[in-house]
Amino acid sequence: MSVIRIAITAAGVAATLARHPAVRAGIKAAPLLITPKMREDAAEAVLSTAYRAGVAARQLIGRTRLSR
Repeated sequence: MSVIRIAITAAGVAATLARHPAVRAGIKAAPLLITPKMREDAAEAVLSTAYRAGVAARQLIGRTRLSR
C-alpha cells in the first residue's frame, strides 16, 4: 500500500472518529480532566520531540545546508 493511500485512509478514519458522539463528549470534557501536571508533561514531550527532530534533521541534512 502506498504512503498516499495510507494517509488518505488515516484521514478518513480520523474524520469518522471525530463525528462519533463519544469522541465529541470526550473532547468537550478534556479541559476539565487535564491536570496541570498532565499539561506540563505534554509541553515537555512536545519540546523534547521537537529537539530530537532537529537533531535528526541536522544529522540527515548536515549543518551547512540548514544554515543557508
